[in-house]
Amino acid sequence: MEKITQLTPMMRQYQDVKKTLPPEVVLLFRLGDFYELFFDDAQRVAPVLEVALTARAGMPMCGIPYHAIDAYLPKLLEAGMKVAIAEQMEDPKLAKGIVKREVTRIITPGTLSDASLISTSAANFLVAYFPFKKGVALASLDLSTAEFKMTQLLDLQDVESEIGRLSPREIILPATLHEAWQTTPADLPHFLKNIILTPLPDYLFSEEYAQEFLLRHFKVQSLDAYGATEAPYGLIAAAATLSYVSQQLHQSIDHISTLRLYHTEHALILDPMTLRHLELVEPLPGHTKESTLFYHLNQTVTPMGARLLREWLLRPLTNVVEIRARLDAVQFLSTDPIRLAEFREILGTIRDLERITARINLGSVSPRDFLALRYALEALPDVKLLLDDKEVAPFIQQQLSQIVPIPELLETIQKAVDEECPNTLSDGGVIANGFDEELDTLRRASGEGKQWLANVQTREQERTGIKSLKVQFNRVFGYYIEISKSNLHAVPEDYIRKQTMVNGERFITPELKELEAKILGADEKAKALELQLFAQLRTFAASYTTTLQNIARALAALDVLSAFAELAVKYQYICPEVVPGTVLDIRAGRHPVLDLTLINERFIPNDTFLDNDQNRMMIITGPNMAGKSTYIRQTALLVILAQMGAFLPADSAIVGVADRVFTRIGASDDIARGQSTFMVEMVETANILNHATDRSLVILDEIGRGTSTFDGLAIAWAVAEALHGGECGHPRTQFATHYHELTELSSICSGIKNYNVAVKEYGDQIVFLRQIIPGPADKSYGIHVAKLAGLPITVVHRAFEILDNLERNTLSASGEPVIAEHILHLSEPEPAPYDAPKIEEETPPPPAKKAKTENEDQLTLNFDF
Repeated sequence: MEKITQLTPMMRQYQDVKKTLPPEVVLLFRLGDFYELFFDDAQRVAPVLEVALTARAGMPMCGIPYHAIDAYLPKLLEAGMKVAIAEQMEDPKLAKGIVKREVTRIITPGTLSDASLISTSAANFLVAYFPFKKGVALASLDLSTAEFKMTQLLDLQDVESEIGRLSPREIILPATLHEAWQTTPADLPHFLKNIILTPLPDYLFSEEYAQEFLLRHFKVQSLDAYGATEAPYGLIAAAATLSYVSQQLHQSIDHISTLRLYHTEHALILDPMTLRHLELVEPLPGHTKESTLFYHLNQTVTPMGARLLREWLLRPLTNVVEIRARLDAVQFLSTDPIRLAEFREILGTIRDLERITARINLGSVSPRDFLALRYALEALPDVKLLLDDKEVAPFIQQQLSQIVPIPELLETIQKAVDEECPNTLSDGGVIANGFDEELDTLRRASGEGKQWLANVQTREQERTGIKSLKVQFNRVFGYYIEISKSNLHAVPEDYIRKQTMVNGERFITPELKELEAKILGADEKAKALELQLFAQLRTFAASYTTTLQNIARALAALDVLSAFAELAVKYQYICPEVVPGTVLDIRAGRHPVLDLTLINERFIPNDTFLDNDQNRMMIITGPNMAGKSTYIRQTALLVILAQMGAFLPADSAIVGVADRVFTRIGASDDIARGQSTFMVEMVETANILNHATDRSLVILDEIGRGTSTFDGLAIAWAVAEALHGGECGHPRTQFATHYHELTELSSICSGIKNYNVAVKEYGDQIVFLRQIIPGPADKSYGIHVAKLAGLPITVVHRAFEILDNLERNTLSASGEPVIAEHILHLSEPEPAPYDAPKIEEETPPPPAKKAKTENEDQLTLNFDF
């Protein structure tokens, strides 16, 4: 890079600005109609944006049009870059010397707020990650909505689950921790590997700094109301988050008016595997967004409603009282479909009030944002009027209490902002005529200046009697009155001689100079005054930030509830009975996604009955493609829906609240972590066994399929025993399997019941009935399915022959299932554990017999994962 002494004054200015930024931040430097990049920044950015990399005097450079920045910024952010924007702070026409430039904002993936850069239906979180002695504190901030919260977690698995739910684009952390992970990459938690990590100085994560910073920001004398006693490390993470945004990124945090402490155990815990397997918000690879539950639930009519729906879906409730409050609200809205339709129509006229309020505070609000704010405020009385009912549900009444009129702000916007205003402030025409007298005068001067001069000329001709009198203009003298020599005797006394010409003289008058001052630069002055008035309007609106945020959140909640009611009315969903116990009794339940998307066949409803006593586990057998996986997924989705406060596609449902939903479905590998399909399966299964409780719901599909038949069967059997026998509580479990041997568990375990997917045989043909019925499947039908898939008939015949041979040896000498032999013959001496012999060494003798323990009626296999 060239020395600063060799650079032009403008490039010295660029270098001075660049020095103030962290080295990883690229600088977009405004030069006229372009944002220019130089040196290393240009070399980094040019290939990402696919723009030409040029050079001047050996200095690499590239640029993009300033008006197209919204098209280029997403590419830079997707590439993981942080971008600083330096704007021209004065009009180049009026500047003396180099135009003043300053960094107005630094944009990172975790702090986006511009509507064009972020999804309207998902939050955009920046997360602070702060490990302490016993756990990890997390603080999360969505700058675009002012959602700010924190928690402390003691289990790394819970940290992974929470990071999965937040889906942050960027994580800040102490610099020493970041350096340690760079030195020893294996220590970096795998769930952080694909997220941008931003190290910050360690002092930002100190208790003293957090105390001082947060007291100052929230303007309070104590942080007790924010969880200082209960979550002191969470406060440290929260302070670091706000400091990063305000001090390093130069973003306003004035709209961050509250901080919420939350506990993950107060919500239904859904680990990353469950989120993925159930396709709650993101589709599996190869699937489309139509396969997600969120897509079909999203009947919301506002962006803030869609975001809240996503939050409720990822964080269902566990408090029965709160769940019932939501269900009562949905019941109220769904009882009057006409009122519901009218309410949703009015609600649909309200745009993203939550993010508009944030943009007001961040200084990026547009003129049309103010129009949207006006229409929202105008709609509020109708929103309240439609729901004004003495029998309104308490949860709805709670939301309505937050929706208060703001007449002063509404009236100001109505008067100030032109209904036909452009979206860009620099274009002018934003402030309505009649709002400011000076602006009206400037606009008249700009638009009517020629007419004014014509009127002056006509009036002065009549006044002086000089018909040849002309009002003219030049760059040196401005506007003047020119009179010929022959008419100089008629010049009035108030004319001021300005210049003598060969054929006459030029004069000015006080009135003409006043008009000149108004006309010359009137357009620029009008635009400058508009900027000033718009800034005043923004400041005035910002004073209502807290009220607007409360209104937005209440409208979002009403939007989600009305979306649930819309689904209930349209598809005849029923209100579930949510209870504190563990019973799960669903009659004629339907899959909430497939029920709406199946085209060529009708979805077959099925019942489910589980508890953590005599019906704690369902062993479900049946052929591939018959619907086992669909059925068990359906159970999990219906429980999640009920605990969100939504109605269900079923005839009836009693849902005992779950604390966690676990799923182990399908086959996938993790190449990035060097894990095979089977290893992934075992890791996920281990997580379930280590964290399930009596109140959990466990959904298992084909455990043990990734290894040899006997190994897989042994693991599946042992896992089923562990879930049933209380080693990890007594979770309600649905276990779909092809290992028919597992059905023998029902004969020795009172809490296990067998079910199968009904199949109808017609000769050598089969028809899947999709019906879950009691009892084990009598056949696997795997070869039938292989035939349907097009396997050559000779192969099919040979497979049947081999199957017949294998089935002849499935019983022991005493006629009992081989797999259950150990369990059924507990009176026999316990066999010695098997120890593989070592080469050239004697096989060690079996250990001495020992007294039986009370737990020896369980077959337990231990695996070191």
